[in-house]
Amino acid sequence: MPSTKLNLLSFSGKIKILHMTWLAFFISFVVWFNHAPLMLVIAQTLGLDQAQIKTILILNVALTIPARIVIGMLVDKFGPKRTYSTLLAAGSVPCFMFAFASSFEQLALARFLLGFIGAGFVIGIRMVGEWFPAKQVGIAEGIYGGWGNFGSAAAAGVLPVLALCFGGAEGWRYAVAATGVVALVYAGIYFFSVSDTPKGSTYFKPKKAGAMEITSRGDMYFYMLMTLPLYVAMTLLTWKLSTGATALLSMPAALAIYAVVWVFFILNINKIVHVNKEGLKQGVEEIHRYKFKQVAILDLAYFITFGSELAVVSMLPMYFFETFHVSQGVTTVEAGLLGGSFAFINLVARPAGGWLSDKFGRKLSLSIFVTGLAAGYSGMSLITSDWPIPLAVALTMACSCFVSGGCGAVFAMVPLIKRRMTGQIAGMVGAYGNVGGVLFLTILAFVTPAQFFVIIAAVAAVVLLAVQFIDEPKGHMAEVQEDGTVEMIELS
Repeated sequence: MPSTKLNLLSFSGKIKILHMTWLAFFISFVVWFNHAPLMLVIAQTLGLDQAQIKTILILNVALTIPARIVIGMLVDKFGPKRTYSTLLAAGSVPCFMFAFASSFEQLALARFLLGFIGAGFVIGIRMVGEWFPAKQVGIAEGIYGGWGNFGSAAAAGVLPVLALCFGGAEGWRYAVAATGVVALVYAGIYFFSVSDTPKGSTYFKPKKAGAMEITSRGDMYFYMLMTLPLYVAMTLLTWKLSTGATALLSMPAALAIYAVVWVFFILNINKIVHVNKEGLKQGVEEIHRYKFKQVAILDLAYFITFGSELAVVSMLPMYFFETFHVSQGVTTVEAGLLGGSFAFINLVARPAGGWLSDKFGRKLSLSIFVTGLAAGYSGMSLITSDWPIPLAVALTMACSCFVSGGCGAVFAMVPLIKRRMTGQIAGMVGAYGNVGGVLFLTILAFVTPAQFFVIIAAVAAVVLLAVQFIDEPKGHMAEVQEDGTVEMIELS
């Protein structure tokens, strides 16, 4: 039985693939968030107001929800090597557009397009799942996700320094452009350095493209229902871009986008039926069946883990400033550092979540993490201006451990559902994380921070109940090779 221990100092075989792939994810996140630490100087250079800055921040995530679905389909069809290399190379184009934009409109278009590179995460989930056995896939996926996700923090630390090195009011442009150059170069390096599977292994592909293959009629209707929140989130984003001080879209334009979003929903439903009707009519052999509830529950789990992380990381610096500025003299810089404590723990906690899932069971580990984050957010709702700052930060970091560990636990299970559709499953689960971020940030606009944390904790309690219905992966999954023979892939 394979050990869960990995020799991370090695640079051969599956460990080389892991290092090359988390670095690809890391670079994609550097490019995706290269604007954040430079936003103030960008605003000064182009004369942007606060409403336009907020619009840029919203646009950065607007395309990521549908992009993760699309990328999931592409990686299953074309393989992670080609898909990741293409995404990094293509992502450098809007990166250069953003770097040398001369107006708000050009910035907005480039930032919107850059949201697509945020879907790179999905590709590595399939790649790592191909190379690591079930006993190691949790910690491997956790390292991939945790270390790669650190790209956003690296961008915050390195790019302002790089802009200063280039010097002048335009230094930010060259710093941003440099990230595009790195992505373009690494696209070639990645393509010529990795393979989709270990030598002698088969890369299983879906029989049909455009939607997930479902193995029962009830699951098909369940799948349709679970696609609905993705379109609701895109509708919410359009609403945020067309109302209030941040309005970028006119009402006619917003109405047109609403129509397009829901036309795509109808087309998606038709595609689900088209892809599955023949197979369901003939019936699916028991050996090839899987339960869609596994995907749906992981959708909800990532909704509460990564979704809450996205929302809380966005609001936490301002929250700490407003809470402790008057009572304890916290400055905006100090508040930013305190808020950053929530995301920083991701570097260790996410791999730990995957490792614990490998060692003690995936359902149990995920249950513990969701319970912990519910308790953590409940505790954060009690923070007041009278609290000692070290205690508030300690509670925040403890909550973050459960949040990030939960992310690792979710993707410790994703590759163990149906191998040939791992990209599509990861795409849908990943998209639900973004849906959670959009929904929680929308709620934040209408409630106090304390109420916001209570709401997240309440949603977590509901998700915890749902997690109890997930099945622990065990036994084997079956996949059919090109010559028609069946390969059994171990799940435990």
